[in-house]
Amino acid sequence: MSTVLIIGTGGVGRVVAHKCNQVRQVFSKIVLANRTLSKAEEVKKSIGNPDIETVQLDANETKNVITVIRKYQPNIVIHTALPYQDLSIMEACLQTGVDYLDTANYESPDKQDFNYNLQWKYHERFKEKGIMALLGSGFDPGVTNVFIAHAKKNHFDKIVYVDIMDCNGGDHGQPFATNFNPEINIREITQKGKYYEDGEWKFTPPLSVHRPFDFPGVGAREMYLMYHEEEESLVKNFPEIKRIRFWMTFSENYLNHLRVLQNVGMTSIEPVDYRGLKIIPLRFLKAVLPDPGSLGPLTKGKTCIGCLIQGYKNEEPRKYYIYNICDHEACYREVGAQAISYTTGVPAMIGAKLMLQNTWREKGVFNLEQLDPQPFLEDLNAYGLPWEEKFTDQFTMGEID
Repeated sequence: MSTVLIIGTGGVGRVVAHKCNQVRQVFSKIVLANRTLSKAEEVKKSIGNPDIETVQLDANETKNVITVIRKYQPNIVIHTALPYQDLSIMEACLQTGVDYLDTANYESPDKQDFNYNLQWKYHERFKEKGIMALLGSGFDPGVTNVFIAHAKKNHFDKIVYVDIMDCNGGDHGQPFATNFNPEINIREITQKGKYYEDGEWKFTPPLSVHRPFDFPGVGAREMYLMYHEEEESLVKNFPEIKRIRFWMTFSENYLNHLRVLQNVGMTSIEPVDYRGLKIIPLRFLKAVLPDPGSLGPLTKGKTCIGCLIQGYKNEEPRKYYIYNICDHEACYREVGAQAISYTTGVPAMIGAKLMLQNTWREKGVFNLEQLDPQPFLEDLNAYGLPWEEKFTDQFTMGEID
């Protein structure tokens, strides 16, 4: 019998709550916490379980999180709110002796700097406390990390090249909208591209490197080189990797809107003075863009996210592709959310489930590729994100065909 505290009831938190409720034999008590209590209440209502409890929580302050933890005594905290709050929630879990899980690495409110370093520094303290923190248990990061661990365990003696490719082939019909928190999404996209090659990090101007790829279930799309946090942990935990890159697809319509917003300064995180008030343009933009949660009933099409991995088995070169296809409309029918939220929320539930069942049980701070991939992959198939894998005979080392 375990209690889970889910902090953040936006699109991802909604999915996590629904999926936890489907596994009541593990998550026997569910507590939903959100800055705006009515949003937590709405998610509870959508699930239809009167035993779910809700609480108002400003997770920016560690003391507030500690108060809620002490009141409800959860066995695990699943953090699906903003990445700005990773450290405050981790600190609260450390002080109260409760396991922690999130879906995205820490982001400073004041600069575009997505990295794990400040969270990894908690490792020894969590270890001494005898508790576990699991970082990035979403899809990318998360499932993609597990895909690579599975590939290394079962199909490769040595991994040389990794390309993580994220395609959203869905269409919501809006002139411009983001599929998750607009502030985080736009900060992520407008930062410099970054990839690892030959022992060093290399940088590119934002979205300047791109190429087509034919995604299963979606078709040909143009994908753009970006930086994504799983590159950082995978390089650390698989030092044999010679090069790792992350790619994401965008429509030309999306990019045209983004360029205009950048050109007029609306994506800036630097405060500007407006009639005596300090306003951050990106946060104002977030306020006027469609709420990602409103896109669920509008979005049609599929996503395809996976890893193209190249290396050697028995000294023979090998190319391998592992991926998931997810349908926006099917996700909405099940949990009232589109596939971007679904593909992040389901892995968060699975990671927490494996921790509570002691299938994944360590002391300290961990990324998913450090753990046994098999039970996680089995649960992906069981809980709505079936994966596929294939090899190709046409091998061109280092290139995307």
